[in-house]
Amino acid sequence: MNKDLVRYYAERAAEYEKVYDKPERQLDHQRLVSILQDIFHNKNLLEIACGTGWFTQRLAPTAASIFATDINETVLEIARAKNYPRENVQFQCDDIFQTKINRRFAGLFAGFIWSHILLDKLDVFLTQCLRWVEPGGTLVFVDNLFIPGSSTPLHHADEQGNSYQLRRLADGTEHLVLKNFPEPAFLRQVLEKHGLEVEVAELGHYWMAVCRCGGSGK
Repeated sequence: MNKDLVRYYAERAAEYEKVYDKPERQLDHQRLVSILQDIFHNKNLLEIACGTGWFTQRLAPTAASIFATDINETVLEIARAKNYPRENVQFQCDDIFQTKINRRFAGLFAGFIWSHILLDKLDVFLTQCLRWVEPGGTLVFVDNLFIPGSSTPLHHADEQGNSYQLRRLADGTEHLVLKNFPEPAFLRQVLEKHGLEVEVAELGHYWMAVCRCGGSGK
């Protein structure tokens, strides 16, 4: 994990959820939540990179349970402080690439983490994700489409094809943030290489990849 990225999200934690207030994205949020609630209905779910728990709070009413993780304790403090009436959510600080979790779940949700994974680390990332999912389980990845006027402009791309944005926080500090915007064909290629059945959809400002593991698992 890029340590500068971790520091950026720690410093952004208090203002992170402002991104969900953008008027042009409200319908997309409603659709995303409805689809995810249906996919993970009554399932034991692992949510990685849960951040401040925006999705966690909205999936908890219909999931059987959620084990939510993030590498950043600062955002987890905000997530833990939210209201979960069914008391079916557990949080743990965990690094995807140096994980302490050795159990499997019926479903895995990864919101807005794919874009922050270096392209040459995607296979390692997906191999780890599959270790967490039961045979026949479902993985869902959601991330941003690049929408001019709504997305932060791209600053540059490196020699490996990773793209970066220059983001400014409320305190005036600027941060160069890894943010990739994959094409649907690339998503399918990478995911199917890991033996997954893949459906990719675009929902306005976001893409969603719904992946199903084979019955024998990985």
